[in-house]
Amino acid sequence: MTDIKGSVALVTGGNRGIGEGFVRTLVAAGASKVYCGARNPDDAKHLVDEFGGAVVALKLDVTDESQIEAAAKEATDVNIVINNAGAFLHGLLIGSPDISKARMEMEVNYFGVLNMSRAFAPVLKANGGGAIVNVLSAGGIVAVPNMGGYSPSKFAARAASTIIRAELADQGTHVAALIVGSVDTRMAEHVEGAKERPEDIAKVGLTAIKHKLDELDTDAMAVQVRANIQRDPKWLERQMARGLKAGKVSTGR
Repeated sequence: MTDIKGSVALVTGGNRGIGEGFVRTLVAAGASKVYCGARNPDDAKHLVDEFGGAVVALKLDVTDESQIEAAAKEATDVNIVINNAGAFLHGLLIGSPDISKARMEMEVNYFGVLNMSRAFAPVLKANGGGAIVNVLSAGGIVAVPNMGGYSPSKFAARAASTIIRAELADQGTHVAALIVGSVDTRMAEHVEGAKERPEDIAKVGLTAIKHKLDELDTDAMAVQVRANIQRDPKWLERQMARGLKAGKVSTGR
């Protein structure tokens, strides 16, 4: 088991949503320090003010390799990396006027995860191995047509999680992939139905760290999607296609 108490973590996109949930949950679990990565560190001020020295705001845009490199040089004591920063830009692969939204979703959701993992792998090795947690999506295990480039980017990040896990196994770094369904965040405003609290998703993430679980469904919607894939994948694909015409996504609850 990996102990959260006394650990030093970095959370990308830690100033709100699931990222903020991770910051709060890590502090509550006894982490000695949590770096809260944000494109604008002022956006993390409320967490720094609330938790004092336990939370450190860190300027970090995961699409900027120079900022990632700077973060790795500053946060040399990290042994847990939470790749949470994500982008969902409400575009379509064919229906949008260009591919700029799909390209940005891939930059954040895939290349951001890859570049963070590359930059912090030596840091984690120096600190005993530790863990990387990639916050993914049910849209990474079933293609969701009305989520445009977001769904393919999460498929790519899921595959990368498996490959990075294999590459870093010898240095003792565990890589966990979280399959997230519907959470009460700004990114999920378009989703209808019941939604989970960000803190509850984070608690599942800490379970994945503690028990070195490779992939974990974090909530009821993710579990439901997984079950439907196993039961009848083509039926689920048809349901997702209907969602494109309906212009909405629902948790089914």
